[in-house]
Amino acid sequence: MLIFEGEYINGERNGKGKEYNYDGKLEFEGEYINGERNGKGKEYNYDGKLEFEGEYINGKRNGKGKEYNYDGKLEFEGEYINGERNGKGKEYYENGKLKFEGEYLYEKKWNGNGYNINGNLEFKIKDGKGNIKEYDYNGKLEFEGEYINGKKMEKEKNMFMLVN
Repeated sequence: MLIFEGEYINGERNGKGKEYNYDGKLEFEGEYINGERNGKGKEYNYDGKLEFEGEYINGKRNGKGKEYNYDGKLEFEGEYINGERNGKGKEYYENGKLKFEGEYLYEKKWNGNGYNINGNLEFKIKDGKGNIKEYDYNGKLEFEGEYINGKKMEKEKNMFMLVN
């Protein structure tokens, strides 16, 4: 079964290539250096739909990239470091409207503005802190509470609980 097709130098993946899963479906196409994903590339989900396109360094998402939902709609565009959202970025609702715009720190929303599905400003977050109302991808209220150090905290009877 074909797992990789592309260019090899000294027995390692170097240059352009494609990775396939064990069912023969394309998982990744892009550039390699010393056997690792390096440069521009695209990841695909199990059904062959585009899941991510962007830049890689040492096998991880690094630099600018875009994530897509299962239906192929843009869900996030922004900056990555070591595979995590780090730096400036934007999240979008299913209808294409802006959900969050700002800065991320290790996958956490750190500085920026959040919007409801109608495009109205719903919250501001500064240095990982703020009172938040977040909605799922379709606009249904998903979380209401406070962010502390970029982590969700729900109020319950005058106490805060960490939400994973």
